[in-house]
Amino acid sequence: MKYISSILLLLLGTVGFAQTGTIEGTLLDKEVEGEPLPFANVIILGTSTGTTSDFDGNYILEDVPVGTYTLEFSFIGYETITVPNVVVENGKFTRIDASLGESAAALDEVVIKVQTSREREQALLMEQRKAVEIKESIGAQQLAQMGVRNASTATTKISGVSKNEGSGDIYVRGLGDRYLSTTLNGLPVPSDDIEKKNIDLGLFSTRLIQSISVSKTSSPKSSADQTSGIVDVTSKQLTGSSDYSASARMAVNTNVAKSDVWNNFKVSPNQDDVTLGFYYSGVPLINKIINTGQSWNTQTQSAPVNGGVAFTVGQKINDRWKILFTGGQGQTHEYQEGIFRQFRGNFIDDTITDAITWTRTVSTQALLDTEFKIDPEEGNHTLRLTSLMINKVQDEVFEGGRDGNSTIFEETDPTEGLFQFIRDQNMKSTLLSTTQLAGKHNLSEDLSINWAGGFNYLSADEPNRIRNEVNFNDTIVQLGRTGGFQQRKSEQIILDREYNALVNGDWQIIEGEQRNLKVAIGGTFRKKTRDFRSQFYGVEEAFTNAVNPESIDQINDIFTFENFDDNTLRINVLDPDLYKGTLQSLGTYVDFVGQLDKFTLEAGLRWQKDDIDVDFAVNNFPGREGQSRKDYSRLYPSVNLKYAINEKHSLRLANSFTTTLPEFKEIAPFEYVSPVGQITRGNVNLEASRNINWDLKWEFFPTSDQLVSVTGFYKEIKDPINKVQDRGSAGVFSYFNSGEEAMVYGLEVEGRVNLIKSEEEGQPALRLIVNAARLWHEQDLKEIRDEQGNLIQTFRYNNLTKTDLQGASDWIMNASLNFNTKTENPFDTTLSMNYASDRIFALGAPTNQTSNDINYNDAIVEKGFVTLDLVVRKEFGENWRVGLSALNILNPTIKRTQLVKPSTTGIETEETVRSYKNGSILGLNVNYSF
Repeated sequence: MKYISSILLLLLGTVGFAQTGTIEGTLLDKEVEGEPLPFANVIILGTSTGTTSDFDGNYILEDVPVGTYTLEFSFIGYETITVPNVVVENGKFTRIDASLGESAAALDEVVIKVQTSREREQALLMEQRKAVEIKESIGAQQLAQMGVRNASTATTKISGVSKNEGSGDIYVRGLGDRYLSTTLNGLPVPSDDIEKKNIDLGLFSTRLIQSISVSKTSSPKSSADQTSGIVDVTSKQLTGSSDYSASARMAVNTNVAKSDVWNNFKVSPNQDDVTLGFYYSGVPLINKIINTGQSWNTQTQSAPVNGGVAFTVGQKINDRWKILFTGGQGQTHEYQEGIFRQFRGNFIDDTITDAITWTRTVSTQALLDTEFKIDPEEGNHTLRLTSLMINKVQDEVFEGGRDGNSTIFEETDPTEGLFQFIRDQNMKSTLLSTTQLAGKHNLSEDLSINWAGGFNYLSADEPNRIRNEVNFNDTIVQLGRTGGFQQRKSEQIILDREYNALVNGDWQIIEGEQRNLKVAIGGTFRKKTRDFRSQFYGVEEAFTNAVNPESIDQINDIFTFENFDDNTLRINVLDPDLYKGTLQSLGTYVDFVGQLDKFTLEAGLRWQKDDIDVDFAVNNFPGREGQSRKDYSRLYPSVNLKYAINEKHSLRLANSFTTTLPEFKEIAPFEYVSPVGQITRGNVNLEASRNINWDLKWEFFPTSDQLVSVTGFYKEIKDPINKVQDRGSAGVFSYFNSGEEAMVYGLEVEGRVNLIKSEEEGQPALRLIVNAARLWHEQDLKEIRDEQGNLIQTFRYNNLTKTDLQGASDWIMNASLNFNTKTENPFDTTLSMNYASDRIFALGAPTNQTSNDINYNDAIVEKGFVTLDLVVRKEFGENWRVGLSALNILNPTIKRTQLVKPSTTGIETEETVRSYKNGSILGLNVNYSF
């Protein structure tokens, strides 16, 4: 019935889409040396549409139907100016600036510009109001006011969106990484991390961004592999005639600023192979085992200050070319100190009372954007080439157990009086290159075609991970005894190559004032390949205590040529873990968009075929070699219905069917070990989820820059995929279809209001943006039985047959308060707040299938917390802008907890299993525009 209802609505899609744009500009007074001209009349001749300029000489005419008009400017005592051939394009801003005087002004004093202006909040709100689907965006202008520095933080300013500070994952309506899709200018981008489906949005500096949008409902034009939404990053374009600017920033993390950290900020010896923010080493890893090839000890970084420089060069060349290049480099330093504990079957396994992490990140970014108009006079054929390069080198040093109180399960007997110390030094080197070519062609008034093609290249390596595990007390340091790889150096290489493309044709069948019909037909293509390799080189002593370092800070001293030559130490080499993954996705669609009076309907059908092939050879899989083949070919109907109550009020209803495909890393059984020893591995039996989505939204736009909205949504997920603590294990996580069905529903409320609106220069303005979401969510925990009813596997634990959805918070809140003096050189300040309540980090699981009410690991929960940011900016003249920022002011504790109920006591307590603080960041930013 659910499919039938969507298809019936599709067949009813015999209506179209109203197209309008905006005319805006500034009027100046020639008689007083270009001062603003307030209260001048602005009229579109031949219509009843008009307005007057405000105190700043600014005017705006909204919702002007697409077409060509003559504009008239007039003022008492001044000559009247008429501007013919003013073209209004759908969803765009036509800007006309003019100067009026006592004598007639020549037309060359009238400046006409047509632009999308997607950096501006007003433009994005207009786009949101006109869109049929439920879509929310945030632009560069608003992000700059909030002091947001990357796309990851930017998404949290949108209603129903939160970020997991522990993993960096983005959650939309409680659904995380695997339920999202990320695109750049509408085309897919690869993940930079084996553990994630989506790329780390923190790699996208806001300097590269024009806007970010989250489409919370599905369209036939988009990939069906999403449930909670598609995050689309629109890269920066040149919107005016030129853009020349440079900026520098400096900041310090309060955790790092502590004297004992500042003077001893640890980095790995891999820093010797980093030059100008790029990692390169021509030495094979096995040659770095002996300490003459490379040290095993940490190094220190002097002056661990956060900072960066950037510049932008943009120029319009005649009427055909627009070229923009922006580049920059920045570095950050982080220090986290807390605890780590791990339980198995409600009893403690591992305890690290001083889990400490030092992280240094250098990110280099460059964007080239060029736009070429084949026919500049008509503007019917446009090509755009975008090339983006992001290089990130992240050096992370983890230490646990230095205080002599940490214990790792089964490493030593308590009677020996030994404790454990772990040091894990890891360099992650990520290079992302994406090149896109797109074209837009208006073949006639009724027919247009747009297309795009892209190539993504991703190298995401861990070229040298150094790990030491030792037992020690006041008198002895002893190498770890288990497995032969507790002293090791390892490398991991990920190489992704991806080709993708889309083509779309729009045909206006019916066009009228109250009756329109438009049909879109198109297709998408994506082919992604991944080559993965992981190699371990372990060092093992001939017998226990064959060699003993003098201290935990002198472990390097034992890795000498002499110790290897006489076999006191020997090198163990595992066969490399390998897998090769291929994803090919082919989609085609038909989409009807139409309007009948106040009703607008988008109804479409998408067919998508997804083939996922993974061939692997890994050491932890029986027989080592295997493969996983997934083939899904399905139809995905979707409907978006909009009812315009009036020009300012509208209701929207959406229904769609989508899927959640398993990722390479979720079905390849490779084991990835975290610094604290927790393991994540794939599951070859994982299958895709099927999803049904419903949305109902009311929107009210009091003015062009204000909004009030309420949204209700419901999602039903068949065969949900969850990260689960694997049965019978501590610290091992895998991916399972752990339930038959999950559901999440909730309410979102958003408001963008002017508490004080500036009416004239010097009168301050105060603006509030707030959104909140309340979620309800649940999923069943299934049991798998054979034909005779015998239990094969259960996901039930602690007498639970149902549980909350992994990653979903009950409450999500975002707010910002902006104050602006609205003077010639304005002072601007913004206070921002984000909150997400508790959420499940990983589901629990039984450690014994037949006694899962007693022997189990309960769910690990990330506790909710509030973040608070303050940004202050001041302009000095036309060129200088200076900003001060205080980010993460409250510096909350990031904490994960677990309910523990030992069978020996029967008393349940909430125990902390991970905790740390990120530190506050105090910064200075200086920008100069030429």
